[in-house]
Parts: sequence; structure tokens; C-alpha cells
Amino acid sequence: MHRNEFTSVSVVIPCFRCTGTIERAVASVAAQTRRPAEVILVDDASGDDTQKLLQKLSQHFEPGWIKLVFLEQNVGAASARNAGWDQATQTYVAFLDADDAWHPKKIEIQTAYMEANPDVVLSGHGYRRLDHDRLPDWPVTQGGVAPIRKWPLILSNKFVTPSAMLRRDVVHRFVEKQRYMEDHMLWMKIVCAGGCAVKLDAELAAIYKESFGVAGLSSQVWLMERSDLGNYRRLYQKKDINAIQFSFLVIYSALKYVRRLLIYWCHLRWKK
Repeated sequence: MHRNEFTSVSVVIPCFRCTGTIERAVASVAAQTRRPAEVILVDDASGDDTQKLLQKLSQHFEPGWIKLVFLEQNVGAASARNAGWDQATQTYVAFLDADDAWHPKKIEIQTAYMEANPDVVLSGHGYRRLDHDRLPDWPVTQGGVAPIRKWPLILSNKFVTPSAMLRRDVVHRFVEKQRYMEDHMLWMKIVCAGGCAVKLDAELAAIYKESFGVAGLSSQVWLMERSDLGNYRRLYQKKDINAIQFSFLVIYSALKYVRRLLIYWCHLRWKK
């Protein structure tokens, strides 16, 4: 594909000790029916062979299509995404995790919507959870588009990070070094500031990690709860919510915490 046929999208992929999955993620980007103009791989000080693999991977494609960013200290996915975002040059920025993948029509469908609706600064979509040996290739059924409103979003994160596409010039960023619930915080900041956000009714991403796996961030239930409370506190400090609303959200978050504990406990019991 010639450079002038690329779509004006920068893909940002934070990488941390991802030698077993990053090739699958990049392959899903390269297989897009409308390929993004650039892919930015951010090594978050992995300390293993990740950096060497990223350098080797970048040589498999045309020069300049893959950009490499190597961080000296491990700062977490939020800061790694910000670092990649800073290097982006295209109109839109799309995020993909190193252990996930995209459906081949993801960029085509989502970019077409963003281009046709320039007032939209943030969009997301659905996903499927797949086994590790399966690739994201299924018939796509395009449904409607749902606006993301302030309070429904505050109460529940409406889409996963690998589904998100934003206008590059959005002023908000992920909270630096926030390691849990950082995506939800960014979506809330954008919407609370008046940004137009939507969710496309189409499954265009594949998620391979379990929601409450024994290994991985999602098993850290208390850290997720603490970040959830921290997010609500930030909204209160920014006066996006008032004191009564903040108190309600603290109680609501505590109930979600109990629910997560029950799900996690049931998951461990099922694993046994």
C-alpha cells in the first residue's frame, strides 16, 4: 500500500514484557482494510527481550510505518499511552493493548464515522473475548450509534481502551502513572468538559485476557476500587460533581467493590 493510501490514524500500543502477544497485535493493525498511517510502539522499560523484538518487528514493514519509543523507567500503560500520543502526527489516535487485537474492519468503520461526524471527539465500540488461538475475523453487523452521556458514563465505563479512537488534538490526557481505571478517567474528563463521545454498535476488537484472571491487573480488586474512588474524587475537585453526588458515588463504588470481590471469589472457585 502506498503512503498516500494510508488513513489519517496514529495507533498507540503500550508494550510491557509482551513478546508473546505483540506480533499478533501488530499483525491485526497491518491487516486493516484501511491501514493507519503510523503505529507507535512504546516499550515501558520492559527489561526483557521486548525492545529487541520491537526493533525486529519494525523492520518487517515499510520504513517509518512503525515508530519506536523506549521509556527509561516503568511508568504504566497510562503514561506509556501519553508518550505515544505525544509522538502522534495524524488526525486521529487509536489505542490497542499489546495482548489484544482488532477486527480487520475496525479502522475502516470507526474512522469513516469520525470523519462524517467531526463534532465527535471520542468514539468506542464493542468487542469479543476470544481464546488465544483464534483471530478476530467474524461478520460485522453494524448497528446504531449511542451517545455517551455524563452520568451513565460516570456510573459505568462504556467501552474498553482497545476500542477507543480520539481526535489527536483533544486537550485531555490519561492521568500520569495511574495504573488502574485510567481509561475511565480519561473518558469522564472528556465528556464532563463537554466533548462529544459515542459508542458504535459493532464488535471490532478482540480481548484475550480474562476479566478476573488470577494473573493480571484485573485480579487486583482493591487497587481497582481505590482508583475508582480516586477518579470520583478528581471529578469532585474539578467541580464536575457536587458534594452530595460525590457521597453517592462513594457508596456506589463500595457496592461495586463488593460485587467485584464476589465475582473474583466465584472465578477462583470455578478455576479450582
